[in-house]
Amino acid sequence: MNSPNRQSLGWMFYDWASQPFATLLLTFIFGPYFASAVMDDPVAAQRYWGWMLAASGVLIAVLAPVIGALADRSGASHSWVLGFSFLYVSSATALWWAVPGSGHVLPILIVFAVGLCGVEFATVITNAMLPDLGDRSEISLLSGQGWAFGYLGGLAALVIVLLFLAEGEGGRTLIGQAPPLGLDAAEREGTRSVGPFTAVWYVLFMIPFFLWTPARRQVNRAGVGLAGLMRTLSSLPRRRSLSAYLLSSMLYRDALNGLFAFGGIYAVGVLGWSVTMVGVFGLAGLVFGAVFAWLGGYADRRFGSWSVIMVSVLALTALSISIVAISQETLFLIRVAPGSSVPDMAFFLCGCLIGAAGGAIQASSRTMMVHQASEQRMAEAFGLYTLSGKATAFLAPLLIAWATGVFDSQRIGVVPIIGLFAIAALLMLAVSRTVSCGNQPESGSRAP
Repeated sequence: MNSPNRQSLGWMFYDWASQPFATLLLTFIFGPYFASAVMDDPVAAQRYWGWMLAASGVLIAVLAPVIGALADRSGASHSWVLGFSFLYVSSATALWWAVPGSGHVLPILIVFAVGLCGVEFATVITNAMLPDLGDRSEISLLSGQGWAFGYLGGLAALVIVLLFLAEGEGGRTLIGQAPPLGLDAAEREGTRSVGPFTAVWYVLFMIPFFLWTPARRQVNRAGVGLAGLMRTLSSLPRRRSLSAYLLSSMLYRDALNGLFAFGGIYAVGVLGWSVTMVGVFGLAGLVFGAVFAWLGGYADRRFGSWSVIMVSVLALTALSISIVAISQETLFLIRVAPGSSVPDMAFFLCGCLIGAAGGAIQASSRTMMVHQASEQRMAEAFGLYTLSGKATAFLAPLLIAWATGVFDSQRIGVVPIIGLFAIAALLMLAVSRTVSCGNQPESGSRAP
């Protein structure tokens, strides 16, 4: 399947519509703006940002599998997506009131966390729709194409914001113009408008999703729902390969989200980058992410999900070590000349490669879960998949917040990410490379 049909394209538009939350709000625009304008202390901002992500991660971990089970029971996938979309849109819009130096840190963080929960819960439902769009020989490509399309959506949104909205030096955007529509650069209204812009983007591009992609077809409801969820959870200890995969993905996705969530704040604090520079950095990472998510779909079909995931995890481990070894004064413990651009170039390259590995691993992770799940309880399975990604979603932010506070250093603060990737790689060694183990029922029980 090289060209998606209209139903598949509609499904892919969810990735296009929702990606700007991660691109614009979490990573490259609002996060650095929060650290540099709402708060004027990047170290404290990294700590507070970490606590917020940790708290929302706990909430998502607890509720995602329950929501997935209830969605399987009801079959009303569009209604669930619509409800969570309301949380996303209203929260993103409310970020307009994150005024520089306002001191309203807690309300801003709460609003952001609500939007994050909305997009995560909606993703549980949309991921569960993937196997309805093609047979299992096609979903590797479709998953990769969806991730690539999402990255392109984030790229397009970021370009618009950098060119026309986000103020850089002198209150000018990347093309040297003042923000449009009378937005006050002194009050950072151009940058603050990224919240409402993201909300409008989502509403506009979700229209193809709701028009073209049908709701999940009705399934045999026997064993579906909360009771089925409890049976699935109780069966996991007897299913070695599936359990190892869920644990591994739990750690490597948590670590990858940590890199994405703190990358912009890290660049602002350690390398002294402006929000505009962070945005340009994001553009390059998104291009690499889109290309390698697309190529990752073909690599997945050729070499298998296990190989793509393992290579990506090892690459991300090495890249995390490299990031810690970069500062304005040193590069891998070698001192550089004052004002040298070498550390900036090295960090920029690491960001591009992280985007590439992140695009490939996220597409293959979703494909592997589809192969392991039962069609009758697909949303439940992706609730568990989200649980495996969020059960310790508080861990990376928590460890980063703790290490940053204890050592008063942003560089040391991200060291725990290296350990999470390394443990994930070891757990992948226990995952079957060839068997769709999630579809193999344990003795005396049905597969999930």
